[in-house]
Amino acid sequence: MALERTLAIIKPDAVKMGVSGKIIQRIEDEGFKIVGMKKIWMTKDVAKGFYYVHKEKPFYEALTDFMSSGPSIVMVLEKENAIKDWRKLMGATNPADAEEGTLRKEFGKNIDNNAVHGSDAPETAAFEISYFFSQIELV
Repeated sequence: MALERTLAIIKPDAVKMGVSGKIIQRIEDEGFKIVGMKKIWMTKDVAKGFYYVHKEKPFYEALTDFMSSGPSIVMVLEKENAIKDWRKLMGATNPADAEEGTLRKEFGKNIDNNAVHGSDAPETAAFEISYFFSQIELV
């Protein structure tokens, strides 16, 4: 099986709570290799560009406000089945529906403040990775 890459974000709520290190440790414990990582503070325009696929949805403004409200940690994770495995580790979008042992169950507060983001498909991962990282930053 081939290695796959996915984008992961530790969102502003989790950074503010001071749990970034715990999340990164879980990522590494689950066998992911972090091939790119940086701390950023998205502007509203950067958040809007990143979440453009949700532009017509009612939660778009609140989502982009939240994602530009504080620092995030963006990462590129690599392993076999990275997209599927990262989504499983994250848990359901709504932490109330997430399984025990998932990041959103442990660190998420609600559907809006759910600690982490992950790509949902190879095409999405390709766009999302290139949105935040140049090829030279991935090692």
